[in-house]
Parts: sequence; structure tokens; C-alpha cells
Amino acid sequence: MTTPPAATHQLAVLIGRFQPFHNGHQVLLRKALDAAPRVAVVIGSAFQARSPKNPFSWQERAEMIRLSLAEADRQRVLVVPMRDHFDEERWFAELRQAIDAALSARDAPSSPTVLIGHVKDATRDYLHGFEGWTLQAAERVHTAGANAVRDAIFGNAKDTPQTLARAVPASTLAYLREWMAGPLFAPLAHEWELLRQHDESWSVAPYPVVLVTVDCVVKCRDRVLLIRRGHAPGKGLTAVPGGFLEPRETTLQSALRELEEETHLDLPPAALLACLASTEVFDRPDRSQRGRTITHGHFFDLGDRALPNVRADDDAAAAEWVPVGELCAREEQFLDDHFQMLDHFLGLLPRPAGLA
Repeated sequence: MTTPPAATHQLAVLIGRFQPFHNGHQVLLRKALDAAPRVAVVIGSAFQARSPKNPFSWQERAEMIRLSLAEADRQRVLVVPMRDHFDEERWFAELRQAIDAALSARDAPSSPTVLIGHVKDATRDYLHGFEGWTLQAAERVHTAGANAVRDAIFGNAKDTPQTLARAVPASTLAYLREWMAGPLFAPLAHEWELLRQHDESWSVAPYPVVLVTVDCVVKCRDRVLLIRRGHAPGKGLTAVPGGFLEPRETTLQSALRELEEETHLDLPPAALLACLASTEVFDRPDRSQRGRTITHGHFFDLGDRALPNVRADDDAAAAEWVPVGELCAREEQFLDDHFQMLDHFLGLLPRPAGLA
């Protein structure tokens, strides 16, 4: 247990994905507890579908964090789940808003605030984006990172027990052992192996591989066209139709081809082209499990016409017109950033004041 410090800051903020919570996270959490009487732990990539990269729900990650703390310290920590956003400015605004809401619910002060973290590479640039907060940079703890821990969990190597014992707190280790014996582990381990083979197949490339894909958001009346993936990665998850760009295609030609192959949307190409409302490039470096993948989103608004017939084919196990009003309830069923893509084009979630 730590004694709440007589600090100049009232709140310490620790941001991470904690997939899973490991020793490096524990050191940062201890620094946060030493820096302020109240700590907000922001759990990123919340509300994502389970995958080898995001195997644990935000609630499971919150429980790992809670179990690592003494009872008195648990009372000082509040957990704030935070979804990913295509728009970084929106992410900053919503994170502040979510922390303020959590503090308000506990009638706790929100300032002055210190942000705890270590700047290891470009993925930590966000630490410099919180105006008015004090950044307390910490030395990086030389322990296995989350990627290595997940590889140990799913890789089924002989030294997995020893690797995990060195990398995570005892409470997390006990939690992982129970979780790995449950029904969620086997399908994720199978998908992890397929992704490992995918990465290995590209390892002989002379330069870092950047993949290019296309995706299609098709709206008609109050519904949007979605597929259920028939193959890994993300087998069984909901997605918008799309796929990889072929060598002799433009991105628009690729989008039209993928839409036809996966859904057989019963609409003449000329009519579909007339309904192209906007396009957007989604290029967040870690948006896809298959490595650096840049996708070109195409939004087709078919207006109020009758819903065209669709038929699933190719990579799609099913294709259906889903009411737009049901999408938010299905957020945790979407592949990669496809829910964020739908939100970008359809405005599913409220935006913070000043960003609308």
C-alpha cells in the first residue's frame, strides 16, 4: 500500500492498452500513485472485438489492474475506458471529457493534473498533446512488452510459463492462467498462428511492407451494407465490404470489384458511381492486425431507393442490410477499425463540443 502523497498535483493520469497488464505498467502505475492522491487509468482500444492484438476486454484489463493493487490503493484509482478514433483531435477531447465525467461521478477534483508515461517511440507522441497537464516522463522498464507477452500467451512455447512469470505481476499471472484455460483462448491462438505465418511470409521483403486496401460503406435509406467475415483474420466478425488493391486497379475500381465479389450488390455500376458521396484514407499505423495497411474508404449513399438485393460470396460468409440505429450496440463485433470508419461517414457517436 502507498500513502497518498502531499503532492502539488491532485490527479495523475496513466494511459495504456494494457493488453495485458505487465510489470512495466505496474511500475508506471506505482509512479502515478506516488504523484497524486487520485489516479485515472485510461484503458485504450476499449470496445474493440477480441483479436490476438486485443484479446482482453476493457473490463478484464481493469480487473487485472485492480488485482495488482492493495485494497487502499484501489480506492484511489478510477478506470476510464477509451475507444480509438480516426481523428486524433477528437481522441484528445473525448479523453479529457471522459476523465472529467469519471471524476465528477466521484466528486473529485480534476486539476492540476500530471501525466505519467515514458516516450519510447512515435506511438507515444500523444503524451505531448495534453495542454495544461504536466508530463512526468519515466525511464523505460526493461521488461517484456505487451507484444512479447501476447506472443508467449499464444505461442505455446516450452518456456511460456517462465516468460510470463518474469513479465507480469503475480496477480496477472494467476488471471492469465485461468483465462487461458477458458473457451476464448483456442480460437485466438489459432488466429495468432495464422497472423504469425502471414508476417513470416513477408519477412524476406527487402523493405518494410505497406499494404493497400479498399473498403466500402454503402448506405441505403436507414440501413448500411455489412458482411460477416468468413476467414481469418477476424473470422465471424462484422465488417464493411472490401479487400486488397490489385496491381492494375485504381482504388475506385478496386472498391467496385470488391463490392461485387463480396455482396453482389444488385445495382448497375453507373448508378453506384453516381452515389459515391465521399472518400477518406484511413492510415493509422496500427489500424490492422496484418501490419501496416492503408485503406481507402468509399462512401456510397444510395438515397431512399428500395434496398438492392445482396448475396454473400468470396471472403464474406453473410451480407445484410443492418439498421444504422443498431450499429453502436454492435461496436464490439467489428473487425479492426471498421466501426470507426462507419462513425466517420455516418456520424454514429456524438462529438465533443467545439469539434462538431
